[in-house]
Amino acid sequence: MVKLSFPGSGFQDINLQVDDRLSECLTVQNSPVLFGCRTGICGTCLVEVVGDVLPPEVDELEMLEILAPNNQKARLACQIEIMSDVEITLIK
Repeated sequence: MVKLSFPGSGFQDINLQVDDRLSECLTVQNSPVLFGCRTGICGTCLVEVVGDVLPPEVDELEMLEILAPNNQKARLACQIEIMSDVEITLIK
């Protein structure tokens, strides 16, 4: 199990399995992360991530260049696979 936390949000930590996709797990959990398309093209789930996650694929990188240029911690939550404990903060 790995822990997903949302610092400063007031939301409880969530325990997940390694390799769980956030878009699937957070749909049934109470979290501050909202999802739209779940395919990485709408940008609704833009977050900053601190922790060990797999690197973004080319399509996600293209979206991140538009939505959060120069932010190395930016990710689309619908595309993240968790590898260890992670902190997530919404990008507004």
